[in-house]
Amino acid sequence: MKLKQPAIKTGVSNRHLHLSAADIESLFGKGHELTPVKDLGQPGQFACDEKVILVGPKGAITGVRVLGPARKATQIEVSRTDSFTLGIKPPIKDSGDHTDTPGLTIVGPKGTVVLNSGVMLAKRHIHMTPADAEIFGVEDKDIVMVYAEGAGTRKVVFDDVLVRVHSGYALEFHVDVDEANAAVLNNDDPVYIVEEL
Repeated sequence: MKLKQPAIKTGVSNRHLHLSAADIESLFGKGHELTPVKDLGQPGQFACDEKVILVGPKGAITGVRVLGPARKATQIEVSRTDSFTLGIKPPIKDSGDHTDTPGLTIVGPKGTVVLNSGVMLAKRHIHMTPADAEIFGVEDKDIVMVYAEGAGTRKVVFDDVLVRVHSGYALEFHVDVDEANAAVLNNDDPVYIVEEL
């Protein structure tokens, strides 16, 4: 197998949600602003102190963290395991594409929001800058394969990995918790774009 260099660090994405400004106020009170507690791998993105409860037809998940900043539309990203708990069937989607996605109820300390759509399994993807894309010989929206050694005991090739190129991104491979656990991958573990199998 031939791999492209350099290595790309892994970012494991646990269940979380992005909220619109209106939904922030509905859940946490009028005039409420998100409270950053930790910067994330992508510039300008941060984990917040705020947490909510997700309620589906079958069950609920408590303590789900909000990520900031506010977005135009509320989006919830869960794992397939989470979807069984909630009793919904979210499709695999690129961030921002809410077509044919289910909704659920979000419970906050000051109120609730009933979403008609916006719940998804996030499509695995790589964030990179235009300079990174030139080095790897790829373009925005390309689909690549990614090789991961995990702990060295489970070598995995992820197929159908979306490339996302923007000047505001940092080089990082994103997978959800289910995918990371299956491959024994942790945050910051190196992975590689496959040039040739």
